[in-house]
Amino acid sequence: MTDFMPYNEDQELDNNTSDNTHFRDILEQRMSRRSLIKKTASGAAALALASSLSACSDDDEDTNVTPPTSKEEPNTKPETLTFKAVDKNLNDIVTVPEGYQATVLYALGDSINPSYSNWNADADVPSGPSFQFRSGDCHDGMSYFGLSTKTGRYDENASDHGLLVLNHEYINQTFLHPKGATKKDGRRPEDEVIREVNAHGVSVVHIKKNAETQAVEIVKSSPFNRRITASTVMDFAGPVAGSPLLHTAFSPAGRQTRGTQNNCGNGYTPWGTYLTAEENFIGYFQRSGTDQYSARSEAEKIALKRYGLGLEISYQTEKNADGSVKRDAKNNIIYILDADGKKIPERDEQDRIVYLNKSSRYGWETAEAGFESQDMYDRWAANVTKESATQDYRNAPNTFGWIVEIDPFDSRSNPVKRTALGRFAHEDCRASRAIEGQKFAFYMGDDSRGEYIYKFVSDATWDPKDVNGGYRAGDKYMNSGKFYVAKFNASGTGEWIELAYGKNGLTETNAIYPFSSQADVLTFARLAADAVGATKMDRPEWVAVNPENGEVYVTLTNNSNRGSSYATDPANPRNYTDPEGGKGNVNGHIIRFKEENTAATSFEWDIYLFGAEASMDPTINLSNLSDANDFSSPDGMWFDPRGVLWIQTDDGAYTDVTNCMMLAALPGQVGDGGVVKTVGDQSTIAGAQVTDKNLRRFLVGPKECEITGVTMTPDYKAIFINVQHPGEDSKSFDAPSSHWPATQTDMNNKTVRPRSATVVITRKDGKAIAG
Repeated sequence: MTDFMPYNEDQELDNNTSDNTHFRDILEQRMSRRSLIKKTASGAAALALASSLSACSDDDEDTNVTPPTSKEEPNTKPETLTFKAVDKNLNDIVTVPEGYQATVLYALGDSINPSYSNWNADADVPSGPSFQFRSGDCHDGMSYFGLSTKTGRYDENASDHGLLVLNHEYINQTFLHPKGATKKDGRRPEDEVIREVNAHGVSVVHIKKNAETQAVEIVKSSPFNRRITASTVMDFAGPVAGSPLLHTAFSPAGRQTRGTQNNCGNGYTPWGTYLTAEENFIGYFQRSGTDQYSARSEAEKIALKRYGLGLEISYQTEKNADGSVKRDAKNNIIYILDADGKKIPERDEQDRIVYLNKSSRYGWETAEAGFESQDMYDRWAANVTKESATQDYRNAPNTFGWIVEIDPFDSRSNPVKRTALGRFAHEDCRASRAIEGQKFAFYMGDDSRGEYIYKFVSDATWDPKDVNGGYRAGDKYMNSGKFYVAKFNASGTGEWIELAYGKNGLTETNAIYPFSSQADVLTFARLAADAVGATKMDRPEWVAVNPENGEVYVTLTNNSNRGSSYATDPANPRNYTDPEGGKGNVNGHIIRFKEENTAATSFEWDIYLFGAEASMDPTINLSNLSDANDFSSPDGMWFDPRGVLWIQTDDGAYTDVTNCMMLAALPGQVGDGGVVKTVGDQSTIAGAQVTDKNLRRFLVGPKECEITGVTMTPDYKAIFINVQHPGEDSKSFDAPSSHWPATQTDMNNKTVRPRSATVVITRKDGKAIAG
C-alpha cells in the first residue's frame, strides 16, 4: 500500500476543469485583416512618467512627444540594433556580444552580511540559519531601485548606488545541501529544512557602480542588505485581510502570515516599491487523505481541488495474510484509508472509497523541531486538526498566491500581501504607465495550463507626490480598485469582465462556487473567472508594458498538446513536429494587446512574435527568424524605459542546439502585420516580420539553465540578468552537468557544483547597453 502520492507538478499546473471557452474555440472563424492602429503619441502620453523605476536622467521639464535621435544620447531608444548577435552555443558560460563583459555578482550562498563568511566551494554548505544572510537559490525576477546617498531613499535617476531586489523562486536540492537532500525515518533534517526555507523568498542587495569603469560591486556592510524568506512575517491588506479564509493558529484574526515562496516574476510601483509574485505555491503543502472526512465544507473541497490540493481517490483494499481480499459480515470489500490503515467508517458501498494523501514538494512538514518551534513546520500541513481554523493550519494555502509588496528602503515594516489583486499562480505583475491624474493598472498572468489573464485598476489616480510613499502609498493605490479577467472575442477584440461580489453572477447561488463576499471572489479568483466565462489561455507567463504606447505583451511559452487536445486556431495557429521530435506549438509565441486607456473594459490583440528554429518552413517560422535571432519558449520579458524589449527563454525544445538566451527587440505596434497562413492552412494575424536589425540575440547562458530576470541602471550602462538552475539535469551531487559560475572565469573547472547567480553585463567602452 502506498502511503503518499509522490509530488507531481501537474497538481499545480492543470486544474481548470470548467466548461469555459478556450482560446481555440472562440477564434475558430477565419479573421480578416484589421486596420493598422496608429501609434499613441498624444498630449496625455507626453505627460507619462517613465514606466520603469530605473528611469532615464532626462530633465523633468522635458515633455517632448518625439524623443531625441542623437546616437550620443544614452537615454534614446536605438533606431536599430548594432551589437554583433551572439551565436547559438552549448558552452558552460554566459556568452555576450563582442565589446561586452559579463561578471558574476551574486550567487547562491554568497554573504550579504560582513559577519558571515563568503561561499567556499571546497567546504561544506553553510548552516541553514546562516542563509538568512546569504543569497537564496534559483534567482528569478529582479528590479533596480536607484538610491540617494543623501536621503537614503529612492531616486529614479541614481545609477552610482542602488538596491537590487530579486526573487529566489525555488531550490535545487541536489546542490543546496552538502550531499543533496536527505530523509531519515520519514523526516527531513531540521537544518536542511531551515536552509531550504531561507533559500526561498527575496534578496535586497545594495550595489554601487563606478561611473568611469562601470564596474559593479555589492556594498556588503550596507544596512539595506536583507533577506525576506519563507518564514518572514507579512501583513495582509485589502478586501481579504481579516477574512475567516485567512484565519490560522499563527494569526487567528487573519491579519498576518509567515513567508513568501515560489516567487517567479516581479514588478515595481511608481512610488518606489517592489512587487513579488507567488506562483506555484500549492505544492509546498501536504494534505492527508483523512482531511476529506473532516469538518471541511463542500465549498472548501471545491476550492482546494481547483487550486491543486484536491485529494485523489484510491480503491485500495485490505488484504488477508494469504493475499485474498478481506470482506465484512455482509461480504462487502473492506476499503482502508492509506494514511494510517484505519478502516473507513461504515457507510453505503458507493461511498466506501479512499482518498490518498497529497505530498508536499519538499516535505517541510516532516521536520522535528530543535532550533525552531514545531509550529514552523506544522504549518505546511493543511489539515483540519482542531475545532476551529484559528487553532490549526487548514487555511494555510489561502495565505499564499498573492502579490507581495516590499519596500526596499524600509526594513522595519513587514512586507504586505495585496489581496485586491487576487489569488492564483502569479507569474508576473506589471504596472501600466503612470500618468498624473489618471488611474493605472496592474496586469498579471496565471501560469498554469488553461488559466487566465487578469487586470487590477486602482480607484486612486496617480499623484507624483506619492513617490517614496512606501506602504502608505501601497494602501492608497492597491487596496481599492476593480479586478478584471480577460475574455477574448472571435472578432479580434476582447473584454475585461469585472470580478466583484454581486456582479456577473458571483453570488451565493452561483453553480460553480457559492461566493459569499468579495473575499471569496479574490481568494478563489480562478473559480470566479470560471464562473464569468473568461477565456482559457496557454500558461500566461511574463508581462511587459511598452513605455511608448502602453501596449501590453504576454509570453505564452509553448503547448505540446496544440493540435491534439487543443485544436489550432488563429490565436494558437501552429501544430508541427520539430527536428527533435517535439509536437504541437513547440516553440511558443508572444501575444500583445492595446487599450484606449488603463480603465478601459475592451481591447484589441494580435500576435507579436513566434518562436521557431530559423531553418523551419515559413508556415512555422512566421516571424522570419534567422540564425541571429531564432529562439524557443519565451518566458521572462521586460521593456526598458527607452522602449527596448528584452526577451528571455526557458526552453527544452531547442537545447540540443543552444542553451537558453536573451534577445533584444525593437517592436512595432498592434496591427502592424497582417493575415498569414501557417502549417495546416490555418489563418492567423501576425505582427510584422522581424529583421536582424530589430531582433537580435544578446546573450546565451550556461548549460541547462533558464535565463530570467532583467533590469538596468538608469544610465543604461549596466544590465543585470539571472541564471537559474544551471546543471538542472545533473544526475547526482557527484556528477554535475554544469560547473557554472566557476566556469565563467575558468572554463576548465570540472569540480565545483553549479549555483544560480545574478550577472551584471557592461560594455568595455563604458557606453550604454544596446545603444
